[in-house]
Parts: sequence; C-alpha cells; structure tokens
Amino acid sequence: MAGTALVTGGSGYIAGFLIRQLIDNGWTVHTTVRSLKREAEVRGWLNVDNARLHFFAADLENDAGWAVAMAGCSHVAHVASPFPLGVPKHPDELIVPAREGALRALRFAKAAGVKRFVLTSSMAAIAYGHGEGRELYSEADWTNLDNPDVMPYPRSKTIAERAARDWVAAEGGDMEFASVNPAAVFGPLLSDDLSTSIELVKQLLEGKVPMCPDVGFGIIDVRDVADMHYRALTAEGIRDERFVCSGPFLKFVDVANILTVNLGDQARKVPTRRMPDWLLRTLAIFRSELKQVVAELGNVRGGDSNHAMQRLGWTMRPPEEAILATAHSLIERGIVRI
Repeated sequence: MAGTALVTGGSGYIAGFLIRQLIDNGWTVHTTVRSLKREAEVRGWLNVDNARLHFFAADLENDAGWAVAMAGCSHVAHVASPFPLGVPKHPDELIVPAREGALRALRFAKAAGVKRFVLTSSMAAIAYGHGEGRELYSEADWTNLDNPDVMPYPRSKTIAERAARDWVAAEGGDMEFASVNPAAVFGPLLSDDLSTSIELVKQLLEGKVPMCPDVGFGIIDVRDVADMHYRALTAEGIRDERFVCSGPFLKFVDVANILTVNLGDQARKVPTRRMPDWLLRTLAIFRSELKQVVAELGNVRGGDSNHAMQRLGWTMRPPEEAILATAHSLIERGIVRI
C-alpha cells in the first residue's frame, strides 16, 4: 500500500527518518515547516526523490497553510511538537502549542478526508506523577496531572494526547487514530539540528557534565521510532491504538560507560563518576534548566513495548547501537570536536 501522507514538522529528527521510509516505500509525502526558507536545506539532508516530496508552510498556532498541506492526503503523521532543553517560564508556552497544534491538525485532516491519523505523543504522557514504587509502564498508564510535581513538558504531552483522543471520539467520525509514545530518542543524525536527547550525548562527550546525576531515560533509536510510525500508518485495523516505543531504561552513568568502553580516547572527556544528589539540588538553585533534572532524581520510568511488537511486528535495536550512532554522528559532523 502506498499513497500520499502528510508528515508535520518536516525539519525535525523523527520526521526526517519517517519521510525517508515513506518515500522509500513508494509514498508521496507532504511535509510542513514553519518557513519555506528551510526547504532547500531540508531537501538536501533528506536526500530522497524530490518529485515525491512537497513542502508547505504551516505553524502549530495558526490556521494558514494547513488546508493546502492536507489536500490529497489519506494519512497523517503529526510529529511536530515543542520540546525544549530547559524549563519554560510558564507551562502554557508548551501546553498551548502542543494541544492546539494537535487539534488544528486533526480538524484539517477530518476536513480533507484523511483516513488515518498517527500522533507522536511521548512516554512523558504515560510515566509521570505516579509516585514511588513504579518502574515499568504500558499503554494503559497515563501521567497523573493531579500531581503538582509533574513538569511542564510531560504535562503538555499528556494534555495534548488527551485532547486529541477526546476530539477524535467526539468529532473524528470514520478517521482512524493512533498514538506512538517514544522515550528518549537517539541514533544517527541527518542534520546539525540537535534534539534535546542528542544534546545530552553531546554534553557528555564534551565533558560539560562534570559528573553523572542519578537520572535516566528509556532509550530508543530514531530509526525504530520512525519505523513504528510507519507501521502504525500502514497496519490493518488501527483504531484508538496507543503504542509505547521504548527500549531499556538507562541512567546517565550507563550511557557514559557505553561511550567510554566503545570510543576509547574519543570519550576521554566523558565523566563516569556519580553526582551526589545534594550537589545537583544546589546547582539547580542557580541554573533553572536543572530543575527538571532534579525532579527525576532516583526515578525509573521504563516502558513496556511488547504491545507494539505483537500488534505491529515491530522490533528495536539495542540501546548501545543508538547511543554510539549518536556519538559517531556528532564526531563525524564536527559538532563535537575531540
């Protein structure tokens, strides 16, 4: 099966690999960027059949451009969503564009006659606010928004996915909906634009993280995230599905050890000592971007991806491959100078 699909946020990390996979499998792809000034650049690093790739200017917070971007599309992957490294001054800086962007894309998809809509959500919409004692989460779990300690990013992803599902139930009609909920995404780079998770490896390689705090994340390769999106777009009978997309949960020190064991002298700046919790809490007083790191101290938020494996026939690479692919790309591109 092949047709025409819209992938939003075409300059993004996951979107780039999904666009490649769709075009490699015979699809025509529409993609949105905030400004068409980036079209030539993005085409350059995507390196696909340009005749099958069409760019449209559209923003998450504005109706302009969405109708023409959706025209002729039978499938939509809504990948675009804000994900900053630091903590915003107000949660609405993330919540509003995430929620309104998803609802805007859904409304225009319905108007265009789209058959299937896949939302890129996150493990952040699943595994937060549950208190101590939980270490593994599935599609049945939702981040607890009643917990005031839930930070703005997981709050935004939860609100956006909830709002999308509520809209589909009330207004979606025959349009099929599913979400993909990735953990921290690593892997090879297509461009010099760095996602938040890639920045973590960059900072380790550059020695900008003096010690490893007691925090971690589920690891997943960007190629496997794109593949899950592709399978969710093309598998038979997908309606109201939700797919955890996560490999093993690793702490900072685990990632650091993978780098040092495999990269030799190229990893000479990577720290392997653990940071005392009190030190991180003290640093966060002076550096606001560390507040969400403090909030993760000691937590384990593993994701159970068995449902996606069984329902979609999906598999994933080992976390070491994803982490080392990130490191090699950063070094080869000269983003990290060793």
